[in-house]
Amino acid sequence: MDEQQQNKTHRKTKETRGDKRREWRKKKDEGKEREGDHGPSPSSSSSASSSSRKGRPTPTQAERAANPKAFAFQSGRNAIAGERRNLDREYKKMHAPLVDRSDVSLDPPPYVVAVVGPPGVGKTTLVKSLVKNYTHQGFSHIKGPITVVSGKSRRLTFIECPNDLNSMLDISKVADLILLLVDASYGFEMETFEFLNILQVHGFPKVMGVLTHLDGFKDNKVLRKTKKKLKQRFWSEIYPGAKLFYLSGLRYGRYPKVEVHNLARFISIIKLRPLTWRNTHPYLLGDRFEDLTDPELLRTQPLCNRTVSIYGYTRGTYFKPHMKVHIAGVGDYTMKEVTLLPDPCPTPQAANTILAKEQAEQQHQGGAAAAAAAGATKKKPTRINEKEKLFYAPMSDLGGILYDKDAMYVNIPDHQINYTRIEGGPEPSQGPGEDMVRTLQDPRHTIDEKMENADVSLFAGGNIIHVEGDTTRRRIKKEEEEEEEEEEEGGGVAKGKKQQQKQ
Repeated sequence: MDEQQQNKTHRKTKETRGDKRREWRKKKDEGKEREGDHGPSPSSSSSASSSSRKGRPTPTQAERAANPKAFAFQSGRNAIAGERRNLDREYKKMHAPLVDRSDVSLDPPPYVVAVVGPPGVGKTTLVKSLVKNYTHQGFSHIKGPITVVSGKSRRLTFIECPNDLNSMLDISKVADLILLLVDASYGFEMETFEFLNILQVHGFPKVMGVLTHLDGFKDNKVLRKTKKKLKQRFWSEIYPGAKLFYLSGLRYGRYPKVEVHNLARFISIIKLRPLTWRNTHPYLLGDRFEDLTDPELLRTQPLCNRTVSIYGYTRGTYFKPHMKVHIAGVGDYTMKEVTLLPDPCPTPQAANTILAKEQAEQQHQGGAAAAAAAGATKKKPTRINEKEKLFYAPMSDLGGILYDKDAMYVNIPDHQINYTRIEGGPEPSQGPGEDMVRTLQDPRHTIDEKMENADVSLFAGGNIIHVEGDTTRRRIKKEEEEEEEEEEEGGGVAKGKKQQQKQ
């Protein structure tokens, strides 16, 4: 009996174990079928991983070294592919070193920033906003290039590109950075694609996109979709990852300060790689030009050969006298002379270099102690102050200082000219407005003299106030006392007459 009972219990345990295995296999097969049909649920895996990460501390180096198999790669192929992808990404960022031959002087020439876009997209407004951000000075009229100081050793020249094919060709030859404006409410236009094709021929400098007219979108969902679509289209034309800025609506005729400040900050710190062709050829962007031809020769021979001087910063290599040059839109000519002029818009780095030279001279003359004391008292500034935020725009009547070969001129606009008296002859009159300005600018008496002899009456027939400094109140009191005496005398005479009549 004992052996039979033992056999029965042994069979029951075997049957229960077999049932458990069958149920486990059945559940496992059902789980595989579900994963094959729908895939593993991400929420469950993420929740499990997050719970395990929260409960488990991060492994240390000692734990990794003690159990290397626990922290090894799960898949060797995936690990190799990821490492290869990271190395390729780092290799693409590497470039052969290229020396910019324009940065050989004390102050390197300013970078040319061209603002390009179809008409009505906001080019002029963007240039005004950027110049206002750098110099804190506004202006209403833009003409020609505008040079501003953006850092201790960096300057920028902003120039607006007209909607003309010839202008696009000229700008693409000298621009270091392109601000490509796109109207978000309309999209890309033909002018944008034409300019990009022109840039491909001339070396394709750095391009940054700027989306404007974003205030026309009232629905945020539509705005996000439009931004994403235009960004993908912009990346397909330039390169994946190209920088794209967004400018919303206007405020007091300017773009918002925060958005313009972010754009200006990125322009100030961006690294620009010089193009090979420009680095081996000298070129110049003219800030202004002047006709030096004799006026008498022009009067007698209007079609004679002219002598023109062009002023600007030299880029690339060096210019030499009697060198053949090409003026865009004009033709090929021979240079007669090249002259070095003072910098109209120097960087703060030049001032610091001059200060260092002065300290070196003091050290040579007065000893090391005096130089150490001077160096301890004068610290190098870390940011640009208001005096160092210079700008130079000779064609836009900003700044008003022109540097010539042998002189410096201060240009005064016509609306700020003061007329002077012509000695020894009659003054010509050009209208009542000019006559009024002349009378205001040439007074016979000063304001103090007029105030001393002035008489003021607050009411018609009232007391007259004589303005003579401290004696004014005394005169008023005297006049009031005299009037009171006259009234009293008049009152006494009137009373005497009434009494006589009663008698």
